[in-house]
Amino acid sequence: MIKIPKDVIAAIIKQAYDETPNETCGLLAGEGNKVVKRYAMTNIDHSPEHFSFDPAEQFRVLRQARAEGLEIVANYHSHPETPARPSDEDIRLAYDPDIVYIIISLAAEIPVVKAFSIQQGKVGEVEIKTTK
Repeated sequence: MIKIPKDVIAAIIKQAYDETPNETCGLLAGEGNKVVKRYAMTNIDHSPEHFSFDPAEQFRVLRQARAEGLEIVANYHSHPETPARPSDEDIRLAYDPDIVYIIISLAAEIPVVKAFSIQQGKVGEVEIKTTK
């Protein structure tokens, strides 16, 4: 399970809409399975089908999180037109088995947010518990 504040989920969904038609992306930091901070990132691919973090921006965010005593617990990205499930590319590029992968789908009228663990090509859904 991953615990995410409601305002963080709302901010992620807003970012996904704001950056449509392209995928949006970012990192979530916290302690253990509890998210306390969102870092919106730039999708340097500017694509509706995939995303890449800017390496310099990613390094800066990792340093900032560490300086704040936080660890990266999840990354997120949107699927503007497809379901909230990892694509083959998402699975292939899931290099960190210790974080949760969150996907926001805008394909339906109401956005769908789901979380997954991806380890050695195997995908498992992770429960999201929203907090205040």
